[in-house]
Amino acid sequence: MSLHLREWPGNADRPALALHCAMGNGSYWRPIAADLADLVQVTAPDMPGHGKSPDWDGAVDYHTAVTREAAALIQRPLDLIGHSIGATVALRIAVAAPEAVRSLTLIEPVLFAAAKDPDADADMEEIRTLAETDPAEATRQFLSVWGGLDWASQTEAGRSRLIRQIALVNAGNMALVHDSANILRDGGLEGIDAPVLLVMGGNSPPVIPAIADALAARLQDVGRATVPGAGHMLPITHPKQVAELIRLNIERA
Repeated sequence: MSLHLREWPGNADRPALALHCAMGNGSYWRPIAADLADLVQVTAPDMPGHGKSPDWDGAVDYHTAVTREAAALIQRPLDLIGHSIGATVALRIAVAAPEAVRSLTLIEPVLFAAAKDPDADADMEEIRTLAETDPAEATRQFLSVWGGLDWASQTEAGRSRLIRQIALVNAGNMALVHDSANILRDGGLEGIDAPVLLVMGGNSPPVIPAIADALAARLQDVGRATVPGAGHMLPITHPKQVAELIRLNIERA
């Protein structure tokens, strides 16, 4: 599989890789890439089944497929940025190959296994089971918490695309809810020596700060930032603030 890549002008001597959320695509990093162009050159792949990339072939579990494709893009140490599931992929790469990461910015990482929250787990399980009988309603429910968009305003084509992608959300659940990827293994987070920044929205679901607490407790060099008034989709709704926070972390490296 070869992912569709989006790349914007920037400092070619310092590459950065940005990984998007479920049901998104790499294009939403454009304003952030523009704000960071003096510092880094941002490349953003579309995940399998998203944007202009090919569909997931199902040969390996979804989180592993995304991680392998993203890791294959790293040719030298770089600044790694991820949002939502993209942040969990970035963290998985950093745990497996800390030498490949100059700085690590994790925006709303949805690694639910790090901070077991019965309500969040129940919500994800409800979406998983509902998707088997009513994928449209499962998609609407998922987006009401994690999507930050108005379902009613979506075009028919847009809704169809999102409904297809709910299967990919569920395919990633074993890694996110049960840590099937073993991201939280002993010594893994502790082995990351690059500066890490955990970014969240002030209006995000309560499980997000709980996850940040759990991750921060194990990381060597970590900062935290909250964007007031923002929700889970803050790279889209608050790109200026997010870009400034990413800049601060990159400059620490």
